[in-house]
Amino acid sequence: MASGDDDDPIIQEVDSLLKKPFPLQYPVRPASMSYDNVTHLAARIKPKQQKVELEVAMDTMSPNYCRSKGEQIALNVDGTSSEDPSVYSTKMMDKQAFSSIQATTNTSRYAAAVFHKGELHLTPLQGILQMRPSFTYLDKADTKHREREAANEAGDSSQDEAEDDVKQVTVRFSRPESEQARQRRIQSYEFLQKKQAEEPWVHLHYHGVKDGRSEHERQYLYCQAMDTAENTELVKTPREYLSMLMPPLAEEKVTKPVGPSNVLSMAQLRMLPLGEQVKTLMKNVKVMPFANLMGLLASGTDSTAVLRCIQQVALLVQGNWVVKSDVLYPKNTCSSHSGVPAEVLCRGRDFVMWRFTSERTLMRKEVTAIIKLPPEDVKDFLEQMSVPRLNRGWEFLLPTDHDFVRKHPDVAQRQHMLWLGIQSKYDMTSQNMTLNPLLFFAEPVHISGDQRVKSARENARENQSVMQRELDARRLKASRNTGSSGESAAPVQVKQEPVSDSEEPMDTSGPLTNGSINGYPNSTSPASDPHNGHAHAFTPELQDFVRSTFRKHYVLCLSEVKRLFNLHLASLPTGHSVYGHVTDRMLQDTILQSQCKQILVPFPPQSSAAADEQKVFGLWESGETFDKHRQVLFEIFMKNYRVRRNVIQTRLTQELGDAVTKTDVDRLLKECCMSLGGMWYLKGTVPS
Repeated sequence: MASGDDDDPIIQEVDSLLKKPFPLQYPVRPASMSYDNVTHLAARIKPKQQKVELEVAMDTMSPNYCRSKGEQIALNVDGTSSEDPSVYSTKMMDKQAFSSIQATTNTSRYAAAVFHKGELHLTPLQGILQMRPSFTYLDKADTKHREREAANEAGDSSQDEAEDDVKQVTVRFSRPESEQARQRRIQSYEFLQKKQAEEPWVHLHYHGVKDGRSEHERQYLYCQAMDTAENTELVKTPREYLSMLMPPLAEEKVTKPVGPSNVLSMAQLRMLPLGEQVKTLMKNVKVMPFANLMGLLASGTDSTAVLRCIQQVALLVQGNWVVKSDVLYPKNTCSSHSGVPAEVLCRGRDFVMWRFTSERTLMRKEVTAIIKLPPEDVKDFLEQMSVPRLNRGWEFLLPTDHDFVRKHPDVAQRQHMLWLGIQSKYDMTSQNMTLNPLLFFAEPVHISGDQRVKSARENARENQSVMQRELDARRLKASRNTGSSGESAAPVQVKQEPVSDSEEPMDTSGPLTNGSINGYPNSTSPASDPHNGHAHAFTPELQDFVRSTFRKHYVLCLSEVKRLFNLHLASLPTGHSVYGHVTDRMLQDTILQSQCKQILVPFPPQSSAAADEQKVFGLWESGETFDKHRQVLFEIFMKNYRVRRNVIQTRLTQELGDAVTKTDVDRLLKECCMSLGGMWYLKGTVPS
């Protein structure tokens, strides 16, 4: 550093030594008018906050002092009462208070220096405080004024009233404080003021500038260990010193804004491998022609590599690529609408995709009837790859891409074979549904909604006539048998159970072999007797399902049992055919044979519950001691549609004694009942 710069020569080298003082500044007065010769009455400090307060005497005999104003201020602050402690004992404002504020929060760049005997002694500063006049006495005067006004108003009102009125007091309990509300409260001004007021004052003794104690303390500004080798605070190499004076520029880290989860950044996308790029694009777009996909990728990308990647995450439908179901619904996930497992959702969505390979439009009602999934999930499938058309159903989203099929016939043929494998895996065959071998080359078939409705009606008429002829033949045969045995042939009456418009009866058109997309009957299933509900005896597997279901739910209506049974069938592996032909009557008989009992709940006449919803079953015997509690509860609901909790608790106490605890009642209500409007209902009977 001293290698010959004549413009800035080194005159003298001085050793620097470090200590720590705590300076006070008085910015409202010049240095020529210091407070050194003024009498200091009191001093106190809050060390943690670095807050200092001083009280200094005022010269009341000065010609510049207004005695009348000083007396008025003292009267306003202390009042006329002699009971409260007074601020001004002389009945005159004879002192002034100073309060400190921090001049800066970062004092690392400041130090106090003393030059002594050729040495520069430096003292780092703990803090720099500015002492400014405090006007808290004005706040005290305002408080006294308000107290006097309140006392006068209370005195006037007490004279008017002969006796005190009894007032109603409302008791309120504070709610539990959330974490967000707690953070807002901690950051509020009132909370900070309260925390500052909690630190106690530490009272100090003031010593003047020329006092002996001040001289003694001033000696600590000089280093007390001159001869030791431990003063190495300023021992730095030239390179280290320069780096301290001019630190290297730190690269600013630009924080990238976080976009929504459904927004795709193309800049970030192109940083991924090609396979991940294709997968991310298909997952976001769902349906895309190959030309559009190449346009979204970086220029110069090999189309052969893209074809190899896209076949891993998408399937070809009408010359366009549709993302695979297992990409959208990974394993061990479920539907956000209904909770259906991902495996079932994939089978249902694959069926919709397969239908679009041979048809331009689909009817949502028809698809729902086949795959037996909740309407919300079916709507999601259709919205991903089609758009609704008036009186035509749901039409595939994009036109058929014949150019891609002509340019890549090998890929089209490979996808065709893949669809054949998916069809054989899930057995996607049903009446009038066959896979078109020219699905990628033939023109799509347009079928209007009116044609579909007309075809369905014709099929229903044909089936009804066949079933009526078979029923007449059975009745004739039964009448002949009874006539030959000498008994009177009484007409046979078949009870027709009502079915609501909003829900369908259980499918009895064929045995449940689970050979189709979700385990529902298809055209290849063996025929069964559609008229006799007891053609097949219930299986042990069905009884096990009913028992496990009621041990979990305790109370269920028939419609809910059927819904759970359909979900159970949909989750079974392909080819599982242990249940056989299950009807409503068979399901009810199985329930009654599984230690359950029908609860004849007296629904009100105006109830909108369907017939299956009014058939309520409850677990009557499970081998537990708690069975008695449930039986008492079921007997209560056989007489009442809804009851209050105290009625249930009183009846339990009467039947089972005083051993019934609040915990038992809570468990019973949680297992079997639901609450609405202060009343308790059996599960499944709550009015919608």
